[in-house]
Amino acid sequence: MILARSLAALVALLHLYFLVLEMFLWTRPLGLKVFRNTPEKAQATRVLAANQGLYNGFLAAGLGWGIVAARVDVLAFFLGCVVVAGLYGAWSVSRRILWIQAAPALLGLIALWISR
Repeated sequence: MILARSLAALVALLHLYFLVLEMFLWTRPLGLKVFRNTPEKAQATRVLAANQGLYNGFLAAGLGWGIVAARVDVLAFFLGCVVVAGLYGAWSVSRRILWIQAAPALLGLIALWISR
């Protein structure tokens, strides 16, 4: 269970990082570099990115809840949501998302399953 909670914490921290990038740094140099955007494209999509960042924050909050409350069902739900979002992002945006987002969450789900 320690490994599962640690992986869930890693995924939560990643999603807090995504929140900051998408809500506050989208049009700044780091956001432009990470998401490979031009300043013009970033400016045109900043409201969409901020909305996406907010959802990443909700995922982080749900994972935090699952960790603190030691709720396997909550952790499984939110890790599953991250896996689905990562698979869709890998299919629709960039394969990098598969490794950055979906893989750590899937490892967390596997560790959660093994710990039961």
